[in-house]
Amino acid sequence: MAWFVLVVSGVLEAVWATALGKSEGFSRPLPTVVFGVGLALSMTGLAFALRTLPVGTGYAVWVGIGAVLTAAYGMAFEGEPVSALKVVLLATIVGCVIGLKLAH
Repeated sequence: MAWFVLVVSGVLEAVWATALGKSEGFSRPLPTVVFGVGLALSMTGLAFALRTLPVGTGYAVWVGIGAVLTAAYGMAFEGEPVSALKVVLLATIVGCVIGLKLAH
């Protein structure tokens, strides 16, 4: 259960990070609310997962999922540059996240 909650929390990290960028310094209400709710849910899930998982592993997985999804969203929908090297490096992060799960 902790791993499932951790993965969902990592996805929510990407949600709040993306909403933070779209909030334009908290001047746009809807992205600001999405940011706040996403942040609260993401942190709550992380805290729940860390009750059972080691903090280093849990935090690394949470950040890795959030970072990869946020970067992928930016490349897919925000016009951020895509390169083979970026894709390989993001895939490496995914591989490391999977490795941390397998090593646990």
